[in-house]
Amino acid sequence: MDVKMKGIVRVVPYDPEWKNEFLKIKAMIVNCVGDLIISVDHVGSTAIEGLAAKPILDIDVVIDSYDIFPAVRDRLSKIGFEHVGNLDVEGREVFKRIFMDDFMPYNFYICPKNGKGYLEHIAFRDYLRNHSEALKAYEELKMKLAKQFRTDITGYANAKHDFIQNILESSNKK
Repeated sequence: MDVKMKGIVRVVPYDPEWKNEFLKIKAMIVNCVGDLIISVDHVGSTAIEGLAAKPILDIDVVIDSYDIFPAVRDRLSKIGFEHVGNLDVEGREVFKRIFMDDFMPYNFYICPKNGKGYLEHIAFRDYLRNHSEALKAYEELKMKLAKQFRTDITGYANAKHDFIQNILESSNKK
């Protein structure tokens, strides 16, 4: 995506409260579509204990296949979520809240269990959870890039790409 998104890139120290915030959002999702989904997973940097992160949760709601997607989308729309497409990432569908809620900021994705987006989120999260050297290197990179791309979230995200790809390649070798 070539659109340059503006805003302040802010990376803060790990906050154990992120787990509790995730559980609150998960409960809302399970209450709405729990009978249609496989799981609700906390992914991204806020899901990795000890890792500094942008204070925005990343949440993957896992479905068996795209066959169930229309039913999940329809129920989520009834509680205030709008489907905005995959935003050029294969294997995930992005949803946004159409009104302010009481939760901390979050990104919310519907992913098929074998989808690239979901599998990469889990592989990256789990690799960093189990490799403290990589976690430290990623945190240092994030802090450096947050200063370098302070008002350019797209530049910040793009600058992390090679590091993330290297981790994904390493996780595939196991």
